[in-house]
Amino acid sequence: MIEWLLQRIEAGGDAPAIGTPSVVCTYWGLASAIAVRRRTLERAGITRGTIVSLEGDYGPASIAAFLALAAAGAVVVPISSYSTPQRDSLLETAQVEARLDAASGIVTRTGRTAAHPLYDRLRAQGHPGLVLFTSGSTGRHKGAVHDLVLLLEKFKTARSCYRTIVFLQIDHIGGINTLLYTLANGGMSVVPADRSPEEVCRSIARHRVELLPTSPTFLNLLLLSEAFTRHDVSSLRLVTYGTEPMPESTLERLAVALPGVNLLQTYGSTELGILRSKSRSRDSLWVRVGGEGYETKVVDGRLRVRARAAMLGYLNAPSPFDEEGFMDTGDLAEVDGEWIRILGRQSEVINVGGSKVHPAEVESVLLTLDNVRDASVRGEPHPIVGHIVCATVLLHTEESAADFRARARRYCGERLASYKVPARITIAEGPVHNARFKRMRRAFVEQEHA
Repeated sequence: MIEWLLQRIEAGGDAPAIGTPSVVCTYWGLASAIAVRRRTLERAGITRGTIVSLEGDYGPASIAAFLALAAAGAVVVPISSYSTPQRDSLLETAQVEARLDAASGIVTRTGRTAAHPLYDRLRAQGHPGLVLFTSGSTGRHKGAVHDLVLLLEKFKTARSCYRTIVFLQIDHIGGINTLLYTLANGGMSVVPADRSPEEVCRSIARHRVELLPTSPTFLNLLLLSEAFTRHDVSSLRLVTYGTEPMPESTLERLAVALPGVNLLQTYGSTELGILRSKSRSRDSLWVRVGGEGYETKVVDGRLRVRARAAMLGYLNAPSPFDEEGFMDTGDLAEVDGEWIRILGRQSEVINVGGSKVHPAEVESVLLTLDNVRDASVRGEPHPIVGHIVCATVLLHTEESAADFRARARRYCGERLASYKVPARITIAEGPVHNARFKRMRRAFVEQEHA
């Protein structure tokens, strides 16, 4: 079912396929590693339809294991180190029958026997599958089951070949999309030692990376670190950003800092995959999304998407698709002809006395305030106005909380309508983003009211 991809990998020869700080693996080397892993899986009794967790982070061993599992027809449940705290819950929800350690290649049986209608569909077709979990921002992680044959279909068409940083992890739809695109087009997947701005820029310089797919939160940290001035990043041709709304101030600063680099907004979800996109301009938040196999429409201000390669369904939740196959993404969007602008999640809109506040707009202003390293904005219930705007801010250097709050409110009041000015400002002691480099909002509400 994935033989075409394995053939392309074999045809890659001695071209670099995977780069790490310590080793470069060629396409022939990757093909050999896949063959070794396939034999290991066969001896362990991993056959079509077996539900197997792949535990570890991106690297030559995990990539080879992922492709070997797909070739065996297994249903792959990737679990990166960032998901370790939830691992047991994820294993149970996915009904994992065997666990594969990416580094050692050791397969361990769990004693479970998986039984679910979505798994039955994959087994009936003989197709490999993929289970990815949503971020859990609504309170629990939902397991999305994909048909890997359908997910791989869009990569059959040859496109541009890039040396690419693999930033999003193996258990994230963006990380999977980056890996499959790069391998299908003979590019090089570059895995940095960690995801700090310094290490990412060091990897760009070391491997002459051309494409950096990442999140707005990371790009803000990159700008603040100025790591791009300490390393040769002249090879960089394209930066793509997604997973959360981009603050306009961050995009403006990025366009100035990297003048020769194209900036492209992407859009996708765990359930739908990653849509093809085109930004109106490198410094614009207006984007056209869709491409072959995707249809989009905006209804009542919310983006809806129909995808040929959408997930089959959730393991532990009702289907989100309507009778026509469209999914309400929950993202608010403005429309200007063929262009749309993603405003953020409907669930995160703050209603202050009947007026709507989008967190990204307030964050964009706070991020331009002196001594602010990062900021996250959310709404909290209020008995009179419905909600108030609350901000959690990470500072560069220590500052009196009272002085900072007064300064921040004055600064925001000069740039925002009064109802958008944060009524409550908390100074954070650590990062305001999670392991996937998305700003945390719900988590702060839970912490402060615990």
